[in-house]
Amino acid sequence: MDRSAAEMTELEARSLGLVLRDCLAQLNAVQAARCLVAVASLLLVLVTLDPFPDLRDADVANVVGGRMALAYVSWGLLAAVAVLFVATTDAPALKSLVPPLHLCLVGWLVINIVLSESRGVSIQRFVLLASVTSLAVLLPLLPPTQRSFNLCLGAAALVLLALCYLGVFLAPQYSIHTALDIAEPQLAGDWRGSFGHKNVASPVMTILVYVGIYLSAVGAFVMGPAIAALAGIFLIFTGGKTSSVLCLAIYVLASLVYVTPGLWLKRIICFVPLIVMNLLTVGSVLSTSLVVMTRLLPLDPTFTGRSAIWEFALAALAEKPITGHGYAAFWDDVTARQTAQGAEWATSAAHSHNSYLDLAVTIGLPGLLLVILVFVLAPLGNFQSAQAHSRSGALAKLFLTVWLFGLYYGATETFLLERQNPIWFMFALAVAGLHFLARFQCVAQMEPKP
Repeated sequence: MDRSAAEMTELEARSLGLVLRDCLAQLNAVQAARCLVAVASLLLVLVTLDPFPDLRDADVANVVGGRMALAYVSWGLLAAVAVLFVATTDAPALKSLVPPLHLCLVGWLVINIVLSESRGVSIQRFVLLASVTSLAVLLPLLPPTQRSFNLCLGAAALVLLALCYLGVFLAPQYSIHTALDIAEPQLAGDWRGSFGHKNVASPVMTILVYVGIYLSAVGAFVMGPAIAALAGIFLIFTGGKTSSVLCLAIYVLASLVYVTPGLWLKRIICFVPLIVMNLLTVGSVLSTSLVVMTRLLPLDPTFTGRSAIWEFALAALAEKPITGHGYAAFWDDVTARQTAQGAEWATSAAHSHNSYLDLAVTIGLPGLLLVILVFVLAPLGNFQSAQAHSRSGALAKLFLTVWLFGLYYGATETFLLERQNPIWFMFALAVAGLHFLARFQCVAQMEPKP
């Protein structure tokens, strides 16, 4: 080889090296962008665009409502970017999200919206639901490795916790319920952090406890315990009794399911207590025998008089049991409806305080059945499949625990299919995570590189 040829070969090698370096830089930039979208999505749903609302202001609802356009744009843009990122690298994962059952649920929601009593409201809110749920479902695929997924989850949790604690210590009037609150002044002293209500703060803190435990299990021995401890302390000060009780109970239940071998035994452990819980709450207004049983319990299963709301919702369900009143369109204006004497206050409720009953009222019994098939029954089968193939045990347990918490929390509060509700977002993320782990061995987007 002559000198000119050698020089040419060296030049080509240098050029190739520069090209490879540029490609790696671009790849790292893309990976960073994917993580940024994941963190932005978590912060958008957890912190929101309207943190620390002033509940002493009678116009607070109008202020928040006036920024809905920005929320729609933000969620829509993030969802579009997430779809583009995932479509370029995870086409099989995307295809796995459109089995006949999922299509049936979406199809029924479209039919329900067409038949809605307030079609415009249902369409508007369904658009937001679609954007939020798309982000929740795709979020497990955005970070390129399980380690980066853990970092995204931990970073978002720490930012939220820092904001909540800073609010409590520096601006308590915006982060703790006060006696001057326009609604529910009786909650004075309960911490709510950056959220608008303690009943949102408490379940979020419960989920963050699970996140902290998971991060500790995978080796984050500083960040994990810090998140679990900070979230646990904040949960206690929210005064959220339901979330506080469920926090430990659900983790024990999930641990029991984790070590139980058979799917049917898992189903019994998961669903029998859930059925009993719903019978003792909503079911107690339908059966005198159940009423007698509930009176023997050491606690009030009606949660301070919610039976009037359940009776009101059941009456509404009886009016349209098949089609429902329309997705997210029933509780906006129910003051003109009749209710039992002495329980007229039920018409001022924002929801039925039971996710399953609320879905039956809004999207009908067929819609409720489809939601149960997709979000209640299928995830446990997915967990069984993921566990059988030894796929990301700690991560699968986190998703299982968050999913179980959502199922039981839904027996006392409404969150299923509720647009930008943070509990719905984390629940949908957990369901999607179990879905992917059940179908893909060593999912590149969720497994650490060797």
